[in-house]
Amino acid sequence: MSRDARWKALLEVLVERGRLDVEEAAAELSVSAATIRRDFDQLAEQQMLVRTRGGAVVHGVSYELPLRYKTARRASEKQRIAKAVADLIAPGEAVGLTGGTTTTEVARALAVRGDLTSGSPALTVVTNALNIANELAVRPQFKIVVTGGVARAQSYELVGPLADGVLGQITLDVAVLGVVSLDVTHGAAAHDEEEAAINRLLCERAERVVVAADSSKLGRRAFARICATESVDTLVTDSAAGTETVRAFEEAGVRVVTV
Repeated sequence: MSRDARWKALLEVLVERGRLDVEEAAAELSVSAATIRRDFDQLAEQQMLVRTRGGAVVHGVSYELPLRYKTARRASEKQRIAKAVADLIAPGEAVGLTGGTTTTEVARALAVRGDLTSGSPALTVVTNALNIANELAVRPQFKIVVTGGVARAQSYELVGPLADGVLGQITLDVAVLGVVSLDVTHGAAAHDEEEAAINRLLCERAERVVVAADSSKLGRRAFARICATESVDTLVTDSAAGTETVRAFEEAGVRVVTV
């Protein structure tokens, strides 16, 4: 296993559990304890974790794993979700895409759709995510609009008041949200309040709102609210979503698509 892959795996497990011992990590990744100690030391230097005696804990109370360190965990679910979301978008529409691993997969699914290979434009994509804009900019049939703002290292998203000037002048057919959590009572949310504010503006400018979220994000809460559940038209999630959870969203007026 390469160092990059090892670091990604370590950080994801650490985010899930909050604390990780050297011996435990070494056994899970089938490497030596010395290698894990070295990895922990180097990640601590980058302020990606806090070193403890015999292990490591997450950095800070509210921790968000930077996008560049997120692995392909739930990759198949995210790809299925992305394909289903892309199928909800009609040629010629104006689409808002927030940042995140699932919305990045949505962008990739749109890029390979056969009926979107030509048009004037085939799609208009408005995004505050630099990585999504970078991937789609090479598609000449897509019109790419990037908001202003200050880049967040964790998510590659542009945030802050500079984005208001762009978002205040446009209308969208659909906004596709990547979220940290979606709860029937508390709505959609993100870790960061500035990120949530930009995502909220995208929702407000859109005719319909689609949340792309794997089942692990349902029924959870996060710090910064994006929008209320009643603002969500469609939730696309994976088939592991519980029956009761799906029913609760449907009773709240959300169309639920499971894949």
